[in-house]
Amino acid sequence: MPALNRRQLILLALVTLVWGINWPIMKFGVTGYPPLTFRTLCMWLGLPLLGAFVLWRREPLRIGREHWREFGVLTVFNMLIWHTLAILAVQSLSSGRAAILGYTMPVFSAVIGALFLSQRLSARAWGGVGAAALGVVLLLWHEVTTLTGRPSGVVMMLVAACAWAVGTQLMRRTKLPQSTLTLSFWMTVVATVWMTALAVLFERQYWHWPTAGQWASILYNAVGVFAFAQAAWLMLARELPPVASTLSVMFIPVLGVFSGAWWLGEQLHWQDWTAVGLVMLSIGSVLLPSRAGR
Repeated sequence: MPALNRRQLILLALVTLVWGINWPIMKFGVTGYPPLTFRTLCMWLGLPLLGAFVLWRREPLRIGREHWREFGVLTVFNMLIWHTLAILAVQSLSSGRAAILGYTMPVFSAVIGALFLSQRLSARAWGGVGAAALGVVLLLWHEVTTLTGRPSGVVMMLVAACAWAVGTQLMRRTKLPQSTLTLSFWMTVVATVWMTALAVLFERQYWHWPTAGQWASILYNAVGVFAFAQAAWLMLARELPPVASTLSVMFIPVLGVFSGAWWLGEQLHWQDWTAVGLVMLSIGSVLLPSRAGR
């Protein structure tokens, strides 16, 4: 494990905190408010801040036409599918379960790499995949047996996590010459237009002025997630090796579960506690280095 300097440690801690507690904040924001519209407002308010950061970094913004097709594929899997399905799923699931299911992404990424990209998956990693699958079954079982949520929310979140995993694999292999920050900015632009169109088509009749609490949730997402966390994460991903940067991925769902229970009063059942342990075990088995690697 490499040594992190003070700035990196602070950024890593803040990104983990911002993304972790954002799950109950999103749940609060979409309770009684159209979810697609909620995400659209977050993006429109956060996009100028992200653009200002890109300009401050003096990153070239041009993407040549010959790269548009690859850029489009990256945008679909990294942004469009994830943001659409995740925000819809949060409305029907507890924030803690949504966080757990969303951050099965590293496991999906490992499986996709092993099956389709000739990446070797160790026995320990396959054990982690089994642990994650068992955790998902527990969550789905509770949704079906208690009827407190909708199984469709579980399916949407798993599809979103799988799409994010595909997008992550594609990003690691892209030959685009643009910086990651430039790509992220234009992906956010496309996603903002996409979410706006969906909100107009499917939620226009439900539009109303957000309450003060909903505005607070929107502003938190705009500033904390789209302007700060996204940019900070990209900086850390470029500076640090994967082992260090994935620390935040491992603890974000844990923060989501317990912050949701504390703030929103979401009741934790034994399935939730077991699923937290199983998913953390699975993510750790995929991401933590082996003794040989260390």
